[in-house]
Amino acid sequence: MIQIRRANTDDAQHIALLGRITFTETFSEYFRDQKDLFEYYERTFDVSKIRTSLQKESSLYWIAFWNELPVGYAKLKIHSNTESIDTENASQLQKIYVLREFLDQKIGKQLMDELMTSFMTSDKTHLWLSVLKSNERAVQFYDRNGFKHAGEHEFRIGKEVFDFYILSFEKEKV
Repeated sequence: MIQIRRANTDDAQHIALLGRITFTETFSEYFRDQKDLFEYYERTFDVSKIRTSLQKESSLYWIAFWNELPVGYAKLKIHSNTESIDTENASQLQKIYVLREFLDQKIGKQLMDELMTSFMTSDKTHLWLSVLKSNERAVQFYDRNGFKHAGEHEFRIGKEVFDFYILSFEKEKV
């Protein structure tokens, strides 16, 4: 029923649409002005921008299908450091987005497992991400997957300011 594979440029339209839908499901209630939300979609989930990102060696995507329908994706940005973690050897888990209807199918966990396998076989020592503080389901998900609090930051979209946790995962030293 569930199939997960590395995404390619042919998946750009699916990823753009999934990004818009899942972002709406998670964040739209926080926007007083829908114009800000739409402008964010145009900047972030533009098909040509995602297609370009899919072509970069530093961006790895996975896409999840349920009975051949795209229902989620994950993105790992290799070589992405942050001030919150004292290393120059980090990658960033930029997105794990799953359609709300499919959250109980553990697709997010399967995407996480694929992404973590890639990270664990890389030469990077740290993996970090940002998660909205009020998104308790996501915060708990990352906690269960071994991520620890590493900092906080604000992110502005239009007139809205969002408070995020920075979470970090560190490979065990051998």
